[in-house]
Amino acid sequence: MIVIKDIIQALCGKVIPNGEMLLTEAGIDSRKVIPGSFFIALTGERSDGHEYIASAFNNGAQLALIQKDVSTDLRVLDLRHTQLQNEISLPDFPFCIRVEDALAALQQIARFWREKLSLRTIGITGSVGKSSTKELTAEVLNRKFHTYKNPGNYNNEIGLPLTILNMGNGYECLITEMGFYYPGEITFLCEIAKPHVGIITNIGTVHAERAGSQEEIAKGKAELVEALPASPEGTAILNFDDPLVKEMAKKTKAHILYYGLNPKADIWADEIQGMGLQGIQFRLHNEGKSVRLQVPLLGRHSVQTILRASAAGFIEGMSWEEVKEGLINSSTQLRLVAVQTQSGALILDDTYNATPESTIAALDLLKELKGQKIAVLGDMLELGQYEQAGHEQVGRRAAEVVNHLVAVGPRGKVIAETAKQRGLPSTAVTWVEDALQAADILKYNLRSGDVVLIKGSHGLRMDRISAILEEAA
Repeated sequence: MIVIKDIIQALCGKVIPNGEMLLTEAGIDSRKVIPGSFFIALTGERSDGHEYIASAFNNGAQLALIQKDVSTDLRVLDLRHTQLQNEISLPDFPFCIRVEDALAALQQIARFWREKLSLRTIGITGSVGKSSTKELTAEVLNRKFHTYKNPGNYNNEIGLPLTILNMGNGYECLITEMGFYYPGEITFLCEIAKPHVGIITNIGTVHAERAGSQEEIAKGKAELVEALPASPEGTAILNFDDPLVKEMAKKTKAHILYYGLNPKADIWADEIQGMGLQGIQFRLHNEGKSVRLQVPLLGRHSVQTILRASAAGFIEGMSWEEVKEGLINSSTQLRLVAVQTQSGALILDDTYNATPESTIAALDLLKELKGQKIAVLGDMLELGQYEQAGHEQVGRRAAEVVNHLVAVGPRGKVIAETAKQRGLPSTAVTWVEDALQAADILKYNLRSGDVVLIKGSHGLRMDRISAILEEAA
């Protein structure tokens, strides 16, 4: 973690003789503050961190970054007018540093700290698969390098600076997701993180409601490869199977490495076989060499995640054996949780979020499993102009896979109607308004051998279905 004198220098350019205290952690939630930490008082739509400064100090914080006047009981070092001062004297701890904009100051400190760190940075973006790619890439690189990754969904203008400040010294690699909500966001994140390698997963329809068309989404995601240093220092790892991603090669001076299921890609896979809950088998090819692997990730779509992580490993100079060990010993299986109920039914809880692409991938996994297949599919939000087509696409695939469909929410009606149009009997299709109604239907009707996939956007709170079924078991 950063020391106080570095924070002062980052904010006003002044080098002070004291200030050697090492701050343990940076955070924005006073409830999670640990002794010796750095609290940033951000002002949001629903809460204001300035109201919790005293709480943060009571929990052990030694420094708070503020942009508003606070209680006179608190010691404050005002850095807004440091050009008028010859020297800076630190108050007794704990104390506050006053700036014009706390978020901008947080980002400025992170940018300063990143410049002092000697490490390789890998940025990851795309519509689907960012988190699983981050996790697996970290597991692969950890076989050779001391690797740090952003926690949870710390992938935006707040989370990325916090990630950098909390990683401390001694790491050789940083792996970070980069979310895209508006044009210029990823460019800004790259100015802070300074990535050497950029991985693009795919271009889907998620966030189309805000970002517009797939082409606009692709333009935003391409900001990552545009920010990479030129070859040989920089490398863009691009999805050969996604035309919009493949085209990004024209937008970067970095070295291009393609991955995919096409032999024309640099790193590719074939002979893919889903093994249900035991993972997947396939052949991995790179530079004329191939190896057969079984990796404990669920679903055939996970091959793309494996290819990305492998590409990162090879780019960073890892051997085949090191990459292979990272893959086959992976514990990465994000978000989808398999739970066996006392009735003998298997619940596949994939309720973190949903897009047409990820829902179809989950249905593909369901198809690999033995038993009576039931899919509980809810609304997919933020699809914008792709809303109708996306739900129809899922309905068509559901009709090919499931024995019974429970559709949830107003958009779920489109899934249900499309599935019936594609041949799923009306008696095998149920529509309900919300997750609790779906849970009521399931908890009295599941039997041994049933396999139930639960998938929908986080806003529908479909995670409640799994919780209720586990309690009923």
